Amino acid sequence: MGKGLLLALALFCSLQSSSIAADGQYAVSKISPLLLLNANAVMRLEELKFEIISPAKAVYTNHYVITILNENGDGWAELFDYYDKHHKIRSVDGVLYDAAGKSLKKMKDKDMEDLSGSSGANLMDDNRIKRHNFYYRAYPYTIEYTIVTEYSSTLFFPPWVPVSREMISVEQSSVSIVSPADYEFRYKAFNYKDAPVVTQQKSDKVSTWSVKNLLAIQREPFSPMWHELTTMVIFGPTAFQVDEYKGNMASWQDFGKFVQALKSGKDVLPDNIKQKVKEIASGYADEKQKISALYEYLQKNTRYISIQLGIGGWQPFDAKYVATKSYGDCKALTNYMYSILKEAGINSYYTLVRAGANAKYITTEFPSQQFNHVILCVPVQKDTIWLECTSQTMPAGYLGDFTGDRNALLIDENGGKLVRTPKYGFNENLELRHIAATINNEGDIEAIVKTKYMAEQQDDLHGIINGLSKDKLMEYLKEEIELATYDVKSFNYEEKKGMIPEIKETLDIVASHYATVSGKRLFVVPNIMTRWSRKLAAEDNRKYDIVLNYEFKDIDSSIIKIPAGYTQEAAPQDVKIESKFGKYSSSVKVDGDKIIYYRHHEHYSGRFPAKDYAELAKFYETIYKADRSRVVLVKNETTKGF
Repeated sequence: MGKGLLLALALFCSLQSSSIAADGQYAVSKISPLLLLNANAVMRLEELKFEIISPAKAVYTNHYVITILNENGDGWAELFDYYDKHHKIRSVDGVLYDAAGKSLKKMKDKDMEDLSGSSGANLMDDNRIKRHNFYYRAYPYTIEYTIVTEYSSTLFFPPWVPVSREMISVEQSSVSIVSPADYEFRYKAFNYKDAPVVTQQKSDKVSTWSVKNLLAIQREPFSPMWHELTTMVIFGPTAFQVDEYKGNMASWQDFGKFVQALKSGKDVLPDNIKQKVKEIASGYADEKQKISALYEYLQKNTRYISIQLGIGGWQPFDAKYVATKSYGDCKALTNYMYSILKEAGINSYYTLVRAGANAKYITTEFPSQQFNHVILCVPVQKDTIWLECTSQTMPAGYLGDFTGDRNALLIDENGGKLVRTPKYGFNENLELRHIAATINNEGDIEAIVKTKYMAEQQDDLHGIINGLSKDKLMEYLKEEIELATYDVKSFNYEEKKGMIPEIKETLDIVASHYATVSGKRLFVVPNIMTRWSRKLAAEDNRKYDIVLNYEFKDIDSSIIKIPAGYTQEAAPQDVKIESKFGKYSSSVKVDGDKIIYYRHHEHYSGRFPAKDYAELAKFYETIYKADRSRVVLVKNETTKGF
């Protein structure tokens, strides 16, 4: 019997013996020992009901009971529910139970906090939060909540994800969609093979999905997305309504028609801006240069501020508003840039996208609102220029890891169609570094480090050097470099804008005791700054496929001058490894008073079967060790005559 199961059985028995006298409906003793494995909390009961009254109205009831097993599960005990103009919380009830299932306390209306849900990025919005916590810490304990929310928009249908995060198991969970008999909604199930149970409730149709006894999940390194690991069902409308705007989501084209209707007629520029656009555009014969110049005008004369009020969360402010205020959110700024290009006689397309470095996936076969951002697509000749209109510093044509390499919904007069944004592979995500360094007899090192970062390798640095003052940038550099004790004497950055942007960095660094002095020997790690940090723990029973999302290439060379009188005693062997995950090679030699080091690392993206995990771990381990290998130098001793 496994150690984990023994511990779970022990906890089960102790809980059972302590609650014999008062064993309520939600007594912890009733939890199966298997559900305690790897769990910080257990969902005892979840009953979700989404009742569609009309395309403009729905009622969502969320009733759940969850047992908190330890302090790591306390986050599940807090009620935290958003509401806004389109989502009104009608009622909230809550009860606290002890381990025996005995009711200890009921939540009262006065116990609820009502907080602003506005984020720091939003100038104004109408998001608010209902929050409650019993703050009970005698483990285990159980909380029960029932929240009823009224929807005045049916653009979103809530998904059903019984196991919604790691380390929580589920006794039973269900979701029901109640709809008029003549209303068609849509759904897509993941890891749920059965058809929903369909019953009648007066004149309505009730479709129900349910599960029991789902074990807690421990996510493995580089796991697939959550919907591949557990049961999930997503839902979407056909006909829907937001305020007075009606739409249909049966296809991407139909959904695009709704988005197009929201922005229709909002592209009229003030006369002074029209004149400025003509003035800028007349200076360029090349269309790409013209687009870049107009984009730079947008960047210099507007700034990103989000305003999320009512339909404004979906509908852009018109071009005149942005021209007057000089600010807007992603929708408003993208629409403004669209209007500028239209005035210049250039076609472009408002495009919805799901933004975020780790948010590339949308369910392409299930048309629905899966987007959180808007960018602009500008076709030119045989190319396409993508514009991130919320940035005041990004070059025209480059998207980076925020919106690159994913499906997006392009909007035109005919509706919407899915397109793919540019992918940046290992040949674009390039880092080239050369170091010229000198080590003295005490092991101190001084190095001139010249690095060129390209594409996604420069994304973070681009934000830092454009967002920090020179003094703050120096502070950042003095904390960021992975050397034990060092100082940055000077730095310099040069940016080259383009479809594949570049940043050239020059650093003058001194580090004390970089090399280790031991008697007459000097130990030097020739890889000064580009050391692989990832090591993978052994896994004998990998469950899930391996998903690597990021591609890059690093090429490093170093010439390190060593103190006089030292010669090589030992040096690392050349390393060369090629695998399906990438390539790595490194070499080092001592030539007179210099150590010459070279390193080449290519890392691939892709999906690989679980059986390849040991090979990936070995690949990473080889790189980790090679990057830390040392040259051993010994000091020559001159023999004196008699």
